[in-house]
Amino acid sequence: MGAGLGAGILTSTVGVASLLSFPVLIALGIPPVVANASNTLGLLPGALSGVFGYRREIREVPQRQVIVVVLVCAIGAIGGAALLLALPSKVFAAAAPWLILFTCLVVGVQPWISRWLRARTDHPHDLRRSMSPATILGTTLTGVYGGYFGAGAGVMMMAVLGLGLDLELRVVNGLKTLALLAANLVAGVIFLFIADLNLRAAALLAAGSIVGGYAGAHIGRRLPATFLRILIVLAGITAAVLML
Repeated sequence: MGAGLGAGILTSTVGVASLLSFPVLIALGIPPVVANASNTLGLLPGALSGVFGYRREIREVPQRQVIVVVLVCAIGAIGGAALLLALPSKVFAAAAPWLILFTCLVVGVQPWISRWLRARTDHPHDLRRSMSPATILGTTLTGVYGGYFGAGAGVMMMAVLGLGLDLELRVVNGLKTLALLAANLVAGVIFLFIADLNLRAAALLAAGSIVGGYAGAHIGRRLPATFLRILIVLAGITAAVLML
């Protein structure tokens, strides 16, 4: 339950919840694929309470963009869940740390990249509120990764949405939490019917994460944007190093 509480807070802030909860399940002797599926199911309430905590931020995003983000992330998660059940866990595990490190770099330099992209447009002062094909592709691939494994998926989603849309970091954090809720919900339903699960472990994670997710949203909203960006980068680097 303590791991679920901590993971819920991480879900709504820096986006590396599985870095805490997944190793705990492994340490309890649960097989990796079972632990991964149980972890996804157990963290669903935390993502849900996190979205509720970020409801004001999510309302600042045009509804059409919210729908697009949720749909493409959910579709990606279907593919990720299928990959988890069909492929050896080492396939994504080898690439995941490098993906996380790359997205940490993107999160860190995103303000400069965004200014550079705006300067190259015909209307540099217009805010980007629509999803470009590249942003849609990145969101879909992050959904695939979230459905497959998920550790560091929040950092990846922050990088994709922060780079593709001109939104405040706290708003990106809320939208990221909603996107990962969609991915985990789809994957969790698939795992519930198809995968082997440790329901006791999932229930204990759920009990803690529902409190942690709501608390994390309040913490994430109050952190200064620069400080939150630094925390996200440090958390992503930590996740990648531990995975390596």
